[in-house]
Amino acid sequence: MTNSNINHGNHGSNLPARLFTKQSQALIYNYKEAAVQRMLDFDNVSQRDTPSVGGLIHPGSDGGMYKAFFGFKELVIPVYNSVSEACQQCPNADVFLNFASHRSAYQSSLLALREPSIQTVVIIAEGVPENEARSLISVAKKLGKVIIGPATVGGIQAGSFKIGNTAGTIDNIMACKLYRSGSVGFVSKSGGLSNEMYNVLSRCTDGIYEGIAIGGDAFPGSTLTDHALRYEKLPEVKMIVILGELGGWDEYGIVEALKRGEITKPICAWVSGTVAKIFPTEVQFGHAGAKSGGESESADAKNKALREAGAVVPTSFEDFSNVIAATYAKLQSKGLVKPVEEPTPPELPLDFKTAVKAGKVRKPTSIISTICDDRGDELSYAGVPISEVCKEQYNMGDVIGLLWFKRKLPPYASKFFEMCLKLVADHGPCVSGAHNTIVAARAGKDLVSSLVSGLLTIGPRFGGAIDDSARVFQDAVDNNLQPSQFVEGMKSKGKRIPGIGHLIKSADEIDKRVVLLKDYAFTHFSSTKYLEYALEVEKYTLQKANNLILNVDGCIGVLFLDLLHSSGLFTQQEIKDIIDVGYLNGFFIVGRSVGLIGHALDQRRNKQGLYRHQADDVHYAL
Repeated sequence: MTNSNINHGNHGSNLPARLFTKQSQALIYNYKEAAVQRMLDFDNVSQRDTPSVGGLIHPGSDGGMYKAFFGFKELVIPVYNSVSEACQQCPNADVFLNFASHRSAYQSSLLALREPSIQTVVIIAEGVPENEARSLISVAKKLGKVIIGPATVGGIQAGSFKIGNTAGTIDNIMACKLYRSGSVGFVSKSGGLSNEMYNVLSRCTDGIYEGIAIGGDAFPGSTLTDHALRYEKLPEVKMIVILGELGGWDEYGIVEALKRGEITKPICAWVSGTVAKIFPTEVQFGHAGAKSGGESESADAKNKALREAGAVVPTSFEDFSNVIAATYAKLQSKGLVKPVEEPTPPELPLDFKTAVKAGKVRKPTSIISTICDDRGDELSYAGVPISEVCKEQYNMGDVIGLLWFKRKLPPYASKFFEMCLKLVADHGPCVSGAHNTIVAARAGKDLVSSLVSGLLTIGPRFGGAIDDSARVFQDAVDNNLQPSQFVEGMKSKGKRIPGIGHLIKSADEIDKRVVLLKDYAFTHFSSTKYLEYALEVEKYTLQKANNLILNVDGCIGVLFLDLLHSSGLFTQQEIKDIIDVGYLNGFFIVGRSVGLIGHALDQRRNKQGLYRHQADDVHYAL
């Protein structure tokens, strides 16, 4: 809304009569997600053509976009780094809604007041220092601007514009018929009681035209009187309802305006805090300004003065609705208010989380997890609380048992897992995985990139033969193939036997890792059927070449078959799934990651430069 759209009053209050229209837009500083969405939901049920949120300000951010919903449509709202940038990019936004804390509300509000496009500044924070509040009020008066707050929930023009969390949830807005305009101008100090009064006014009258909560601090940016005088000038407002409180002198401004004839529309008023008289000493109520400093600041004195000046004042708050209804009825009988045409507000879709909580919708989950649970008081692995994992000194083999196999395995199995991790952790800097990691680290890549460079080398020819060896040896044993039949059958298919063969080790120079694994299995496993078969295969392949030995991948693969089959902990289907899914290569990946990280750190620690392969080690076959 441009400056020319605002109707300025000529006397009485310095505030313009009209603060908001159905085209008003706000810039929201230090925005709160719930407040943004509530404003947009109000826009939808009020059938606004454009959203009331023009932009968001998040100081120190890199800008970007924020997603919210405008009815059924997803809306992208720009996020700005500063007040000046937001105002420059959103020149039609004339309301500044400030969610900054009391510690920083002053500076950000001052910046907003100095922006030509901003006409109304709303300060939500409670406890803004009084000297800062007075300073902001002074600046606003000089510049012809309006401040609502501090310590306010904001305000609302029914069917047109809503500030932040004013009027609460969309259910309350619908119940109070705030999606369309009524005839009552309402002003209060209390945001909470404002919500209550919107409900009262929707039942006793045709509802509000506008409602403002000025805030409960001792120095509000605008007063009850300021807004009452505005309502006097607005032709849409037919009656004024005021809810004050003990403390301060604001209500006496209304008394004087009534006496001077500056307010001629019917006023229903009540000043809360009459209970204070039963206390022997001064009592501080909820708001900073809600305390009686003397008889004249008491609720009873103010109610009496308002009544004597011509306002309609009930005998108690409980009777407030009755006097409001009676006053409105008189306006109706005189033909001063016309029946409101009730629009049919569009249906507002429920947010998904709200709908799920209310049992309105159901949705299949995106992920299934059967190995851990991070809900509740503490994380659990396969149902075992993390505290128990630590207290009972579970080793890494135990943790792998829980997270990979979903059960606590016997100690000999967990120790076998750990043994495998230790044996495959590293095999020197010359193997392909370590070499790739070293090259990446020396190229200046970070630790994760260097590790991944090595891990991506793992495959059928390097460390990735554990699963395949388990598959082929299990198939051979299950089909009762003689070792010679198995070897020749693989040869006839043109396939290497996974787990057989080594580039360096041979029958004359055995791999100590394989020896350690075999010794452990013969000592602790109840059955080594698959290992024994693999060793028979090895005897046959050694007749063909001295390096066709059972290597560490093959040994781990067949020993896992022996462990799975002989432990009695797994069904045949579970064993099949473990082999088919590819569990076993995970041991090489986890174990070798330890060594690859070591190589990456070693190169960085030694400050090794970029690696370039020697030309004399390349055969250029051009």
